[in-house]
Amino acid sequence: MNSNSSSAFHFMAAAFLFQLLLPLPIHAATDPSDVQALEVIFSSLNNPLQLSGWRSTGGDPCGESWKGISCAGPAVIAINLASNNFSGNLPYSISNMVALNYLNASHNSLSMSVGDVFTDLEHLSILDLSFNNLSGDLPNSFSSLSNLSTLYLQSNQLTGPVNVLANLPIDDLNIANNHFTGWIPKEFNLIPNLQLGGNSFDNGPAPPPPPYTPPPPNRSHNNRNHSGIPTNTPRGSNGEAFRPDRHDSKKSLTTGAIVGIVVGSVLAVCALLALFFCFWKYSKVKDEKEDKTQGSLGSLPVGTATNREMQEQRAKSVSPITSLKPPPSEKLMGERVHVKNGSGKRPRAPITAASYSVASLQTVTNSFSQECLVGEGSLGRVYRAELNNGKVLAVKKIDSAALTLQEEDDFLEAVSNMSRLRHPNITSLLGYCAEHGQRLLVYEYIENGTLHDMLHFVDDSSKALTWNARVKIALGTARALEYLHEVCLPSVVHRNLKSANILLDEDLNPHLSDCGLAALTPNTERQISTQMVGSFGYSAPEFAMSGLYTVKSDVYSFGVVMLELLTGRKPLDSSRIRSEQSLVRWAAPQLHDIDALAKMVDPALNGIYPAKSLSRFADIIALCVQPEPEFRPPMSEVVQTLVRLLQRASVIKRRSSDESGFSYKIPEHEATEFSF
Repeated sequence: MNSNSSSAFHFMAAAFLFQLLLPLPIHAATDPSDVQALEVIFSSLNNPLQLSGWRSTGGDPCGESWKGISCAGPAVIAINLASNNFSGNLPYSISNMVALNYLNASHNSLSMSVGDVFTDLEHLSILDLSFNNLSGDLPNSFSSLSNLSTLYLQSNQLTGPVNVLANLPIDDLNIANNHFTGWIPKEFNLIPNLQLGGNSFDNGPAPPPPPYTPPPPNRSHNNRNHSGIPTNTPRGSNGEAFRPDRHDSKKSLTTGAIVGIVVGSVLAVCALLALFFCFWKYSKVKDEKEDKTQGSLGSLPVGTATNREMQEQRAKSVSPITSLKPPPSEKLMGERVHVKNGSGKRPRAPITAASYSVASLQTVTNSFSQECLVGEGSLGRVYRAELNNGKVLAVKKIDSAALTLQEEDDFLEAVSNMSRLRHPNITSLLGYCAEHGQRLLVYEYIENGTLHDMLHFVDDSSKALTWNARVKIALGTARALEYLHEVCLPSVVHRNLKSANILLDEDLNPHLSDCGLAALTPNTERQISTQMVGSFGYSAPEFAMSGLYTVKSDVYSFGVVMLELLTGRKPLDSSRIRSEQSLVRWAAPQLHDIDALAKMVDPALNGIYPAKSLSRFADIIALCVQPEPEFRPPMSEVVQTLVRLLQRASVIKRRSSDESGFSYKIPEHEATEFSF
């Protein structure tokens, strides 16, 4: 035994003995972020029975030993879902499992594109998505996998270039039997185990880089301890490092490997805790001294100073809605609006939106005059605010009957959460006001009005929404809900999804409004009644019967909005005959009847729509408005299906030379079975 291997052996032996001395509990409470992510995965896979021990709510994956889950302390570090015939796509909730070292979802029936879910998974060392039906280009977030040693993507339908993998420290790469194109990066020459066959790469040398392009960083394969996997990884008889599920094999992670991962990870955690304790002691003494001289922490909650660094780091790596910079408040309101320096009470979490005075908002809304009124909802009225510099904002003045002064902390907590929602299809909260008993919210102003008005109150036929515009609106709204349900942790339930809360810009891009307002629950029967009447046609059956409202209830409401887009009808219309007054009750039984479906289409379309696109659109609706919540699809799968629908329509439109005949030119061979 040489000196290096002897040292490694003694180190591992000492580590193992040290591990035995640790008072580890038998049932560790799993990190809430990981629990939430796994619950979303379980729901997105429609609660498969083969995942024994898994639950959609209230579980403890580490303490209860969920099938395929390995933990180090409270953190989930490995997921093995291989060979289960799962369908759909890779759930977005995986993006929040920041301690993940190993992910194996091979030998399933996963389809659609690989989502951009890897940005924060810097500890991921082994990723196996082989033998699925994944398609599309590789996501840019692959470039964030700075500790990736093994990547298996073989036997999929992936396309495009592979340059995003060029500078990763990969030792074992198999991307064979896909549809990749472009040049093979020269950095691949440094990968010890490489398989590329069965693709359509260009022949010849790659083109030279553009002038003054810095060279790629040096590759290193010998210092990959950040993920919790030791440097001296066990090797097989052929000299290759241990790699679970090697190529066509269906073997999962072995017991020895899991023990090694757990031991190494726990040791790393212990070392970090020791360092953190020393740092904590130092910070505490330092902060106490600063408090005496500056008093700068006097307004912060107890524990904020000592735990600030750890909380900020966790926020950056776990929650996509807590790592955002505040908007430049000095630019929002121009010269006529005064931005307050602070408020009397500080919320439990930082607010990234600007704080404004009542006087400044009165100025830009002409004292909330009737001519500035643009809408009214269950919580209050919305006013148009035009600034001196020409910028236009929307100011929601919350009804005093909806909130009481004693609930200021709850209001600020809701504002804090809403201000960090960032998505192109969600209206941005730019500011707020909480003084003198007034509660106001300041949003970006969307010029083109609501989808409800566009569908039901536009008399000019030339302004009627085209079929592709309707699909585009459905897709953008679905993306907003996907973000709220599957990216935000904890999940954000909208609770009031309807066409009146979908705003359209000049390009007919949808912007979902009132996201996060569900936290401001009305207090009076009048407010509850108003909200129920306004949203009754969109409410899922479980809400009407028991008051229970979940993300699946949002999915139902989204299905109703899609029905509006398809038919041009309102969810409830008392002017129609009794059997047609409820849109869902009338339309749902006919969604799979081709002849009946053609008669249901909005007359404003003048028959110009792709027949197969219409059928697939109806299929999505049928799944979303199912009475049983558990059978409704997750929004990530709705998004992927709508993406394919739009892409297919775009291809056919480019092939067609007769725009007026577009609805009849979809070839039969492009029809595919629709399933989630």
